[in-house]
Amino acid sequence: MTYLRNAIDTQIAWSHKLDKILPDRFRIDGNQDFIHEFVKPYLTPAAVVYDVGGGKQPMISIKVKTELGMRIIGVDIDDKELHSAPVGAYDGTVCCDITQYRGNGEADVVICQALLEHVKNTADALRAIDSILKPGGVALLFVPSANAVYAKLNLLLPERLKRAILFRIFPKTSRAQGFRAYYDRCTPRELKKVAAECGLRVEQLRLYYVSSYFAFLSPLYAAWRMWCVAFYMIDQEQAAEAFSLALRKSG
Repeated sequence: MTYLRNAIDTQIAWSHKLDKILPDRFRIDGNQDFIHEFVKPYLTPAAVVYDVGGGKQPMISIKVKTELGMRIIGVDIDDKELHSAPVGAYDGTVCCDITQYRGNGEADVVICQALLEHVKNTADALRAIDSILKPGGVALLFVPSANAVYAKLNLLLPERLKRAILFRIFPKTSRAQGFRAYYDRCTPRELKKVAAECGLRVEQLRLYYVSSYFAFLSPLYAAWRMWCVAFYMIDQEQAAEAFSLALRKSG
C-alpha cells in the first residue's frame, strides 16, 4: 500500500511539472482563487452573508467574520453538517433543500461554493438565492463545469465505484467530496442564461482551466491537458473546467 501511495505521489509531482510549460491562465486553481481572491472584495463590514452549502466547512473564517462584524447564516441540506461547523462560525442556520427554500431578502451576499453541480435544478436554486438577497445584493458562485472531462466521468460511473476510486487516489477528498452530482446547466453559458431568467445580472465571470483528477497518472494527465488546450482554442468560455460568477440582484 505504501508503494502504491508513493507511486501515485510521484505521478502527481510529474503532472504538476508538466503544467509549468503551460501559460499562467491554465494553472490558476479555481477553488483557491475563489476563496482567497474572488470573494474578498465583496465582504464588507456588517454585511449579512448566507453561506449556502458550507456545512461543516464555512467559507468565511471566524477571524474574518469577527474583524468585519458580519452576520453569517449557514444553509445546508444536512443538519449534522451545520452542527459540525466550528463553534461561532454561524450566527444562525437553516437546514433545507436550497431548491425548495424561499428567503426573506435580507442578505447582502450569498456564497455558494461547489454546490450547484449537486442540485437537480439550478434554476430553482438560483430563484432561492435571489429570494435570499436584498435588492442590490450579490451572489458569489464557484461552479465545476459540466463540460469538464471529470464531470462526464462523474455522471457515467456508479456512485460507489467513483467514491472508492476518488478516496483511494486522493484521501483528503473524503472529508468534503464524493456527493452525488447532476451538473444541471453547469456551464458558463447556460448558467448565465439561467441567472438572467431569475433576474440576476452577471457582474463578473472568471474562468479556470485546471483540475487535479487525472494527475495520478502523468501520461493520462498529459493527454487530458492537450484536450484542454484544444477545447480552449475552439471556445474559451465553454472550455473552462470550473468558473466563478458574481451575480447582482437588481436594486
